[in-house]
Amino acid sequence: MEKQELWIKELHEINEEVIHTFGDVAHEKIYLRTNSQSWSIAENLDHLIKVNSSYFPIFQKLEAGTFHGAFIAKIGLFPKLLGNAIYKSVSDGDRKKVKTFPLWEPSANEKAGDIIAEFQKHQQELIHWFREMEPFVQKKVIIHSPVNRLIVYSLEKAFDIIVSHEKRHVDQAKEVLAEINYN
Repeated sequence: MEKQELWIKELHEINEEVIHTFGDVAHEKIYLRTNSQSWSIAENLDHLIKVNSSYFPIFQKLEAGTFHGAFIAKIGLFPKLLGNAIYKSVSDGDRKKVKTFPLWEPSANEKAGDIIAEFQKHQQELIHWFREMEPFVQKKVIIHSPVNRLIVYSLEKAFDIIVSHEKRHVDQAKEVLAEINYN
């Protein structure tokens, strides 16, 4: 299976997992924080929407031919080293906590709409962009992080990061649900 197809398959599976796991959970439980140190289910999903959406302007610029990469992207193995480091941090098996950038802080609150439906809609848009970006993945385009132009990595690595990051936060949301159901 081609890598592009694998990413899209995984995004569909993540979306189905979110629907299956959280679709019937009471609205108030979706927004419940089990402690002050952890995010609610909704905050985990909102964070994913924010992070992923922050890549969309880069994708739009690539598509329009107006993307200008950072100078640091031209420095040898730098993009590979940074990409691998970020990938390792989001796919870390021991789930070491990492502080997020302010731009990506979740803001979901109970008065908000249906975060599950919002996530589903977002996943469809994300899948669209994964498909649209295939030619740029093939060209091995180097992009920068949406939050810092000096953090550079390949578009291919960005997609690996996005998928792993989604899995990480869906797992965290499932842990929150288990804790809610246990108490």
